[in-house]
Amino acid sequence: MSLESILNELHHQRTQIDHAIAALQGTSRGSRPATHGDRKRRHMSAAARARIGAAKKAWWAKQKGKTPGARSKPRLSRTARHKPMSSAARKKLSILMKARWAKRKKAA
Repeated sequence: MSLESILNELHHQRTQIDHAIAALQGTSRGSRPATHGDRKRRHMSAAARARIGAAKKAWWAKQKGKTPGARSKPRLSRTARHKPMSSAARKKLSILMKARWAKRKKAA
């Protein structure tokens, strides 16, 4: 082997050891290693991002059924949709519940 090939092999081994050390240090700290190799991040153009955003917005509008003027009157709250209970009905339910609990208490 020539001296040059030996040096190349040693340099290669040193870089592998450096990567291994960086990976181990990253795991001990709970973070990622400082180097990420030759990976490059992909970037999306602003036009593509706007196109995807507009498509998603239209999709959500379709899912929710929002069309202009779809609702003619505003939605009522839960309490406004239900009639309040009359005092006679409340009294009747009270008597029924007391009878039910008395029956359970007697059975136990």
